Amino acid sequence: MSCIATFDIGTTAVKAVLVGEKGEVIARLSREIPTRYEGGEVTQRPEDWWEAFRALSAEMLPGAPEVLGIVMSGQMQDVIPVTGDLSPVCPAILYSDGRAEAEAEEIRAGMKARAAKPADGDPCLRITGNHCDGTLSLPKILWLKRHAPEVYERTRCFLISSKDYVIARLTGETVGDYTACSTAGGMDLEKKVWSGEILAAAGVAPEKMPRLLPSHGLAGRVTPEAAAGTGYPEGTPVYAGVGDAGATTLASGIVRPGQYNINLGTSGWVATVSEGPLFNEGGIFNLAAMPEGRVINVVPFLNAGNVHQWVSRLFSADGEPDYAHTQALLDRSVPGARGVFALPYLAGERFPVADPQARGAFVGLSPETRPEDLTRAMLEGVAFSIRQGMEMLGEKPRSVSIIGGGGRVDAWCQMLADVLGQRVTVCPDADTLPARAIASAVLLARGNIESYDAFIERLLAETSPRCYQPDPETVRLYEGLYRRYIRLYPALRNWAREVEPEA
Repeated sequence: MSCIATFDIGTTAVKAVLVGEKGEVIARLSREIPTRYEGGEVTQRPEDWWEAFRALSAEMLPGAPEVLGIVMSGQMQDVIPVTGDLSPVCPAILYSDGRAEAEAEEIRAGMKARAAKPADGDPCLRITGNHCDGTLSLPKILWLKRHAPEVYERTRCFLISSKDYVIARLTGETVGDYTACSTAGGMDLEKKVWSGEILAAAGVAPEKMPRLLPSHGLAGRVTPEAAAGTGYPEGTPVYAGVGDAGATTLASGIVRPGQYNINLGTSGWVATVSEGPLFNEGGIFNLAAMPEGRVINVVPFLNAGNVHQWVSRLFSADGEPDYAHTQALLDRSVPGARGVFALPYLAGERFPVADPQARGAFVGLSPETRPEDLTRAMLEGVAFSIRQGMEMLGEKPRSVSIIGGGGRVDAWCQMLADVLGQRVTVCPDADTLPARAIASAVLLARGNIESYDAFIERLLAETSPRCYQPDPETVRLYEGLYRRYIRLYPALRNWAREVEPEA
């Protein structure tokens, strides 16, 4: 009997799942990791990812079947500077860190200056499939070069996904997969290479970027040193894996336009797929998918599960999240939160507003407002944002699925069905389905399966998803509330930027 060791290096935890050759779960473990928030900067210690990986492996491997390979998913759009011996030069800058907007503008201006026909539109968008903004990895690398030049000079390679740091420690190789590196702001989406033109505009040396691979590409093999520190046999193959959006999109079975998946993790996104990038003036991200020739169209949100965690902490007795109490509040709540609206922008936002300084707000409070109203209003705010994302993607929904921890909150899932006016299904066992999906990369590389799609279709056929049907009366109520909600941020956007008058 053999298995595949899969890991997800996420924002709040590292998760490990041993997956059998038929996609069955053999073992599963997780370990939480801390995040540092300070003055709008969001960072983690790469050493924490590695130590969590080692600890989980040490606990999981004894008595496990033979490991055919190691494959991982992980948070994307990071900046992880490593030296020649793969030591972190500084803490990893995470995707939700928006410090580099000025550098993004510099790159945009540099690209327009280089363009043969400036009137042809945004050259960054044309090459990468994405608008260049301060949350992308490349502007953050330029920020380091401007504000911490010693970090830039000491860096051998800037890794883009958390998983790639663990891969580097295992194999000695600095690589990145096509999906995660689509979020860096410097990869040619069609050619799957780093764009020399954009890197030159950013002043970033091409040799400091990781080698690009498909998800089933062999990144390297476990080195003797890593074998001694982790318990994996020397020479165990390690594959490039995929950024987390690629894993969840594949796991949810999204294979054609009109099929939508909502990820309700700490942050979240709405995703569909197409044969090419979708362009507009908003916040759509276009990412290379695990299956070749397919593009994932994503609208990302910084505020999703973190909002549920916040309200669960807000009304708890000891300041720690009390999810059971939150559920009781939601059970007492009514659609529309009795007139309370909430902007859920606790961590700034990328969509439906590209504003790292955006802040949350309650509007419509009265003496009769209760904790259940505030709780529901925040989750309704996330649901309204998700509807805005779907409308931006354009294609009328044919099916909607939910994956991620938020899918365990029944009241939230019903809200989404009612706000969207669509039947919503929740992918079962969301903690392991993405792990089982990325295990297919190892099976494809070994020739055990012919395609990703066939493997995932078989997995999903074995599951029994929960379904939520929209209530027609509540759909009509939310239709009116949604039209009011989308006017709320434009009305309040300048308030957070006002400077207090001098005394």
